[in-house]
Amino acid sequence: MRRFNSLTEVRYELTTGTLTCRQLVEYYLDNIQRTTHLNAYLEVFADEARAQADAVDAKRAAGTAGRLAGMVLGLKDVLAYKDHALQASSHILDGFKSLYSGTAVQRLLDEDAIIIGRQNCDEFAMGASNETSYFGPSRNALDPDRVPGGSSGGSAVAVQADLCLASIGSDTGGSVRQPAAFCGVVGFKPTYSRISRYGLIAYASSFDQIGTLTRSVEDAALLLEVMAGPDNFDSTVSQQPVPAYSELLTPAPHYRIGYIRDTMERAGLDPQIKESVEATLETLRSQGHVVDAVDFPYLDFMVPTYYILTTAEASSNLGRFDGVKYGYRAPDATDVESLYKKTRAQGFGPEVQRRILLGTFVLSADYYDAYYTKAQRVRRLIKEKTDELLRQYDFLVLPTTPTTAFRLGENQKDPLAMYLADIFTVQASLAGVPAISVPAGEDADGMPIGLQVLSGAFREEHLLAFASSLAESLTPAIP
Repeated sequence: MRRFNSLTEVRYELTTGTLTCRQLVEYYLDNIQRTTHLNAYLEVFADEARAQADAVDAKRAAGTAGRLAGMVLGLKDVLAYKDHALQASSHILDGFKSLYSGTAVQRLLDEDAIIIGRQNCDEFAMGASNETSYFGPSRNALDPDRVPGGSSGGSAVAVQADLCLASIGSDTGGSVRQPAAFCGVVGFKPTYSRISRYGLIAYASSFDQIGTLTRSVEDAALLLEVMAGPDNFDSTVSQQPVPAYSELLTPAPHYRIGYIRDTMERAGLDPQIKESVEATLETLRSQGHVVDAVDFPYLDFMVPTYYILTTAEASSNLGRFDGVKYGYRAPDATDVESLYKKTRAQGFGPEVQRRILLGTFVLSADYYDAYYTKAQRVRRLIKEKTDELLRQYDFLVLPTTPTTAFRLGENQKDPLAMYLADIFTVQASLAGVPAISVPAGEDADGMPIGLQVLSGAFREEHLLAFASSLAESLTPAIP
């Protein structure tokens, strides 16, 4: 069976009778079995997926199938799926099964998506390489000695290696877009609040957003269309109506496009990525778009601001994991105090502990104003400047990452180097605007390069239409 790049391709073969959903599931299960060394999945729902496929085939025969019939999905291990394990790739949630399905997951199921498994990620979505997972790192399918990016690394690899058609991940500071760039797939983060966070394990609640990893922009548009919208279980979700994104992928003939000058002049930017972005900008100019360099004075403040605020929120959100009600409990605890201390020390990995400690420090009485309050003020400046630029321009274009996929272990001993891998993705998260990474060629080693596009809040239909045309004009990283 050939590799499918979109649900449209799957539907064509389903309609012509050359394919069934059951055959499609068997194809992906076989691929998963042959690529266990990539460690993309923590658990495969083989029998369930077969049963779901049979049910969808029956619905198709009856003419009652939903919009996602034929879509085989994987879920990042931070999304609640009723009666299935949910661990955030952490030891501290050993044995825990979700009592309900999150809103986004349920909406996918309601439209006849087939969920094939639970995917590896950085522990509690904290990481940029998928190396902090309690279950070991996922590996880049193009070079297993390299990382797939993080935190949605397993989700990106699953799409890259043809282990499912699409994956649902989460993006706090680039956790969908960065691995998409490293793996040569499409990674999309919608506007903050566009998709309900009910059923998403919280890392940093004012940043977290469910996103998608796909092989086409059209699939990202359809998945957003299904998952987005008001939800009584999430008071922070947007009440704005949901456009038919999948039907609005025709771009305007001309756009005003800005690119941040400083991103192209960073000392740490890989020259091959710079060359790729510059070539894309020239292509856009030749197509008649206005392309201007713009100044963004806060680039050096974005990563510190992001990590102060997210670690502060994480220190609060992760307080619920203590071994009392569910998950791992330290076997050598002797009283309540030792139960808390030992469970959290044994259950959380080093990176999660580091971020909890950092967050607790910046929220402490002596340092609250010096760090947390100041970071909130800087976040406001970053948001205001980003919004100002996105009123002047339809889109901002910049690299997704400063380098291509690095080798396993290369940055593990230097947390700052790892954090700086997020330098180009945290802007959209701090500002709460939608962003997408599309494949933009590859470097001399054959590793994918990603190009990132930002648009104004709740302008996803324009962003997706532009990204669709952009993806067609760029050389894809994966055949």
